[in-house]
Amino acid sequence: MLHLLIDTSVWLNIAKRRDGQQIIVPLRVLFFQKKLEILAPSVILEEFERNRPRAEAATSSSVRERFRLLRQDLQDYGDDAAQQWIAEMTHQIPHVSTRSLQNFSEISDLLRSGTALQPGDSEYAAVVKRGLERKAPLHLENKNSIADALIIEQYASAVRAGSSQDHYVFATSNYTDFSAPKGDRRQPHPDIADIFNGENSHYVYDVDGLITILGERLGSDYLDEAEEVEFIQNASETRSLSDILAAEQEYFDKIWYGRSLMSDTEDGQMDPELSDSLRRTIASARERVEAKYGEDELPPVSDWEWGFMHGKLSALRWVLGEEWDFLDT
Repeated sequence: MLHLLIDTSVWLNIAKRRDGQQIIVPLRVLFFQKKLEILAPSVILEEFERNRPRAEAATSSSVRERFRLLRQDLQDYGDDAAQQWIAEMTHQIPHVSTRSLQNFSEISDLLRSGTALQPGDSEYAAVVKRGLERKAPLHLENKNSIADALIIEQYASAVRAGSSQDHYVFATSNYTDFSAPKGDRRQPHPDIADIFNGENSHYVYDVDGLITILGERLGSDYLDEAEEVEFIQNASETRSLSDILAAEQEYFDKIWYGRSLMSDTEDGQMDPELSDSLRRTIASARERVEAKYGEDELPPVSDWEWGFMHGKLSALRWVLGEEWDFLDT
């Protein structure tokens, strides 16, 4: 089994990535298949939840700002096609923000489902020893790295207690505390290098390092899941604004057509009290709807189909900003 201790910094970086689901979903699937274990020190869960509101706000703000700048450029220099694109993106932007924030929620669930680690006396004693000897991650002045020291000691304890047949991964982007100073960030600091001397203990740097080790240790189990997520995301795009507007117009037309027939007399004639001008207008509109959709697609229909049409129109209008059950035609 592969045992992962992923530092808060890497979890936050995954959450902010546009392709974050290609990492999160395979981790969740393989976790529940018991092909990997997520080691979740309480310190990491607390740090993630403490930083989550700020990171979520920054992610949403970044999405909105990119859109704002693009919209401004297109308004200043674009043509009619650009204005149509602006309208489309205005519709899409809430969906983009929602997908970004989904990563944070799913990571929180993964951490809570993982193997909870609480520091014991031996880990606290090791942290004190590191502090007295000024060893990483307690080697920097004016920086409180007690939590980081607890994390690496808990990882070391997990490696010592585990099977030599299993593999353990410590993933971090906190290079100032954990990586080789003024060197290759993919290498551990000399003060913690002994924890990674064995062939089954791996130090990886940031999200790219984590992706690499997942591919190396889990092979197709991980890579196939990641590819499937990418395929699904590319294949299931959100409906465009033009598609939604076209559907709303279709059900508006069909319901109006059905309602106009309801006002006819029993012999199928228009209400004789209507003015000639209004009857001509109604007849012309009916002909337009019949030519556009075909009489087989128009009322009169069964009560179930009639109610279904109204439900669709209500839902489409709600998406476009109207109140529920707004069915005026």
